[in-house]
Amino acid sequence: MPLNFMTAGESHGKGLVAVIEGICAGIPLTTDDVQRDLEGRRKGYGRGGRMRIESDQVEIFSGVRWGRTMGSPISLYIANKDYQNWSEIMSLESPIPEGGMPGNVARPRPGHGDLAGMLKFGSHDARDVLERASARETAARVALGAVCRRLLGELGVVVGSHVSRIGQVEAQIDFDQSPESLEKADDSELRCLDDNAEGLMRQVIDRAGDDGDTLGGVFEVLVFGAPPGLGSYSTWERRLDTRFCGALASIPGVKGVEVGDGFSLAAGLGSESHDEIYFQEESGYYRGTNHAGGLEAGMTNGEAIRLRAAMKPIPTLGKPLDTVDVVTKEAASAQKERADVCAVPSAAIIGEAVIMLVLADAVLEKFGGDSLEELKRNWEAYLEQVRHH
Repeated sequence: MPLNFMTAGESHGKGLVAVIEGICAGIPLTTDDVQRDLEGRRKGYGRGGRMRIESDQVEIFSGVRWGRTMGSPISLYIANKDYQNWSEIMSLESPIPEGGMPGNVARPRPGHGDLAGMLKFGSHDARDVLERASARETAARVALGAVCRRLLGELGVVVGSHVSRIGQVEAQIDFDQSPESLEKADDSELRCLDDNAEGLMRQVIDRAGDDGDTLGGVFEVLVFGAPPGLGSYSTWERRLDTRFCGALASIPGVKGVEVGDGFSLAAGLGSESHDEIYFQEESGYYRGTNHAGGLEAGMTNGEAIRLRAAMKPIPTLGKPLDTVDVVTKEAASAQKERADVCAVPSAAIIGEAVIMLVLADAVLEKFGGDSLEELKRNWEAYLEQVRHH
């Protein structure tokens, strides 16, 4: 069965709901497993006041019994603590007051989907748009990604991330591309593996915050333990490149995605760009390099999967940009909403989640199995086949 999921909820509504279908039975899963990933998303140097309000406590509503998945749809709920301050503005059923809706936003923010959404749906209130377009939705996807992490972990697949750039500050990273090499990122508020660069990143974030400005950056997601042959070259939409890049681009603020060495390959020669193939009796086929980032022709090739995403600066600024009031059509300053100065470390955790959702789908697509036992049996049989090919 393919993996299907859906999220619902508004940024300042009662909460977020997430449902995932297709997870096989028998996978160990508790709220603590999900909470760990949600905590990683909530933290990070440069986050704003909203994260001091929200604890992102998750509740498992269905699909789990005695700490094991049952094979039925899994539903999760994350309450928004801030809803108590927005209950009138985000009222579900109250009639619109004669004086108009409270909290009406008529001054769309450049860089957000406010104006495009207002034009699309014929609304003069950007609140109808920004509440769902908000990055708050990603908390629900992080929760679903944590479910997939448990599934992938049972198969020995590990997913991690790190931040390589904030603004103009780029980390100098020389690591061995192993799960252990990424453990340091979990101890860093910026998920940075370069101590010197992290200090400079903090400084530029502080400076931007003092100036009422924001900063973007670059993060990398890595996958270890994926066997060759996940995905397909048969049709464009089944290619893992398509699915991975689309998943990362779906994160609010992400404007660029690359696989492996990505854009830098365009400047090199073919003899320098492709990963030569070798064979060892005990381990089978392997590559001497990993310029391709573990993907060739839409399939995994057995090497570590490397995916990089560029996140633009957050468009809600302390010093709002110019815009137009959609009611009066007069020049105005953009609506100021509460926002972060920099959310790249959090985006890296979201990146892990969306990649795990795609990867778990690809695993179940190839190996099937209604139970974890059946899935493992199919997985091991395939690995044995690959080793002796």
